[in-house]
Amino acid sequence: MSTKQRSNLAFATLPRDYSGLCGILPPRPIRDKTDFVNTVEVTDVMAMHAEDFSDDQRDYFDLLCSLIQTYEDQHVKWPRRNARQRLQYLANEHGLTGADLSRILGVSRNLGPMILRGEREITAAHARALGAHFGLPAGTFIE
Repeated sequence: MSTKQRSNLAFATLPRDYSGLCGILPPRPIRDKTDFVNTVEVTDVMAMHAEDFSDDQRDYFDLLCSLIQTYEDQHVKWPRRNARQRLQYLANEHGLTGADLSRILGVSRNLGPMILRGEREITAAHARALGAHFGLPAGTFIE
């Protein structure tokens, strides 16, 4: 059974304990697009604050990312693209600008747009940050 799509989540309002997080979105297999969107929404909110996670938040986030990966492996057909094109696709899907990517990467605001234009390469550190943000393996962003 699908649940209603969530909105207006903020990291500051998320519980720091596992049972409280499960009250927001119980971690369970993703069965349809609504479940997928809800799970991605929670991980997107959390990913921007990974350095501030409690141990329970980290466990919860890791489990949700695993559930997303399992669903995508079974249901999402990714177009054949190189790492930069995959990043461009994901940025477009999530409404992110180059400046937004710079914030995600924790770098100067010029680097995100430069990566999107192909003027700079995605480093291993960038790939890890992008993977955490999008709930994907870092290898998604490495050639």
